[in-house]
Amino acid sequence: MPTQNESEDRIALLQGTLDLLILKTLVMGPCHGQGIARSIQRQSEQVFFVDHGSLYLALQRLEDKKWLSAKWGVSENNRKARFYSLTAKGREQLVQKASEWQRLSRAMELILGS
Repeated sequence: MPTQNESEDRIALLQGTLDLLILKTLVMGPCHGQGIARSIQRQSEQVFFVDHGSLYLALQRLEDKKWLSAKWGVSENNRKARFYSLTAKGREQLVQKASEWQRLSRAMELILGS
C-alpha cells in the first residue's frame, strides 16, 4: 500500500494513455489484469499506479473494440483469472497510438525545453 507521499507523487493516467500502456504490456504475451497493472507500475519505476476500476473498464473497452481477446485461465497464485491477449487489430492500434504519443511527447518537449 502506497504512503501518502508516494500517492501524491504518482501520476494519474488519462484514458488513452492507459489504453496504450495496456496494449504495449500485452506485446510480451497474455496476462491477467493484476499482472498488467503490476507490469505498468514496475516499468514506470513506480510512477504510474493503475486503479483497478479504471483498468478493468479499459480492458473491457479494448475487448469490445476487438483490440484484445480474453479467456479464462489460472493465475500464478492458483486463482481463476481472465488472461488478455493482443489481437492483430490491437497490434495495429499500438503502432498508431504509439506514433501519436511520440509526436505529442516531442511537441511537449519542444515547448517545455525552451
